[in-house]
Amino acid sequence: MSYTEIVVRYAETDQMGVVHHCVYPVWFEAARTDMMEQAGYPYSRIEEEGIMLPVSHLEADYAGGVKYGQRVVVRCFVEKLTIARLILGYEVRLKGGDEILCTGRSVHGWTDTGLNVINLKKRAPELYAFLEKMV
Repeated sequence: MSYTEIVVRYAETDQMGVVHHCVYPVWFEAARTDMMEQAGYPYSRIEEEGIMLPVSHLEADYAGGVKYGQRVVVRCFVEKLTIARLILGYEVRLKGGDEILCTGRSVHGWTDTGLNVINLKKRAPELYAFLEKMV
């Protein structure tokens, strides 16, 4: 699990002055990258091992707006790990706040560099064991 702080930039807001819905998946990506980095197994290492993690499903549920200049914290956590998939969850809150403004989920498939599905437990047992501890 990780917590990624983001300062809302003007370019991320819409005409109403709130963060546009298309920005949240970008924040989710930043959070999952941070989570792996903070845990000690960065994406660059995974890719050096010839393993990719493409997104097959993405969802976001919005409960409140965020405005330019505010600071948010995106919590990222492993919901489920299988030999072929990784499911991550996300929560977005204002920094220092308790109210969840957005929740999200992304489903990723483990593949080789040719985007062929792999069995992660067989292909990279060290990575699989590492992620199992994060569930």
